[in-house]
Amino acid sequence: MLRDPTARRCLTGVVVSGFGSTAMWLASGIWVKDLTGSDALAALTVFALWAATPFGPALGTLADRGRRRTLLVRLNLALAALLLTLCAVDSAPRVWLLFAVLVVYGVGGVVAEAAEAALVAVAVDQELLGDFNGLRMAAGEGVKLIAPLAGAALYVRFGGVAVAVLDALTFLAAAAVFASRRISEPAPVTEPEPVAALSDGARPGLRARTAEGVRALWGTPALRPLVLAAGAAMVCSGLGGAFLYAVVDRGLGRSPAFLGVYYAVQGAGSVVAGLLAGPLMRRLPVRAYAAAGCAVLGVALGLRALPYDAAVLGGALAAGLGLPAVLIAALTTVQREVPPGLTGRVAAGTTALVYAPAAVAMGVGPALVAAVDHRLALPVVAAAAVGTAVVLARSGRSVREPAGTAVRPGTAGRRSGS
Repeated sequence: MLRDPTARRCLTGVVVSGFGSTAMWLASGIWVKDLTGSDALAALTVFALWAATPFGPALGTLADRGRRRTLLVRLNLALAALLLTLCAVDSAPRVWLLFAVLVVYGVGGVVAEAAEAALVAVAVDQELLGDFNGLRMAAGEGVKLIAPLAGAALYVRFGGVAVAVLDALTFLAAAAVFASRRISEPAPVTEPEPVAALSDGARPGLRARTAEGVRALWGTPALRPLVLAAGAAMVCSGLGGAFLYAVVDRGLGRSPAFLGVYYAVQGAGSVVAGLLAGPLMRRLPVRAYAAAGCAVLGVALGLRALPYDAAVLGGALAAGLGLPAVLIAALTTVQREVPPGLTGRVAAGTTALVYAPAAVAMGVGPALVAAVDHRLALPVVAAAAVGTAVVLARSGRSVREPAGTAVRPGTAGRRSGS
């Protein structure tokens, strides 16, 4: 895949901007805490960044209205300029500006992810999509092991403005990557083919275009079960994650600092999962691959209930291996099965349906931790993940599903241009 120049450039642009975003995600909370002294406001920074996610189907329409490469160049430049306004945040009364920037930043992130998914779907060889999404996952997880430490160190030494400038520079670099080479993609479609003509001849508005994306998502037989399974897996992961402090404290008798080791092992598992995604999706039907990921996640959640370091760390590795498989399968199926004129909004809608339930689970989780012993709760959550795997695997038996190399009609062998 790395020998494909288009795939290489798309991956570079995503990873470069992702490094700055991950550093900024951690630093923004610390910044608000230092300026205001409020734990609640510091926690609210995460909500500000994710607030736009439920509106993904509507925001994704922006990614389907023109050339995605041009949109990504302009969007990265705009986000770079937006971040530079944070140079004015130097006291508690100006914290509102930081929150406003984070909200807009989140909106831009949703549109950018939709545009990236749509661009990759038409610019990268269809047989390489699984490899691309897997390597993107591996690179993203690798970045998460480095960027937060770099962002925290930069914040401690130079303050929040320095982190904002670093993030702005990564967006400028991403814009340069996307602008530096022409990427072959179809001309923009003013009226996507699936959009029904209106009786008065008028162009469909935002609501109609958003509805088309939702119908395409829900009406694609190969995609719907994967999205539901990915959402269920994220709920199980969110609920299981809420019990981690109890696992480390009451289960293992260790300090919270042990979580650093746990997350490092899980991150390593995710890197491995990303590297294996392409080869496995060429050998297995997509639903079987995703179902296996759900099952491995279930095993991971069950291992957390055992009072042994090796079992819990083995569960961390298994979680890193299992959960990415379901997410990669869902995104790759969007790129392969959805018509090009709808890919952006369907990708954004998929993200919303997968991650919104997880956010709810994370909110419910603390109440469960207070009411239920982790040794009782985690096996139930693990059983739910395994049950999801069984349902997903059995759903594929009624349909003759090809292995992961299947492509949409008319796209076989398509490669990027100069």
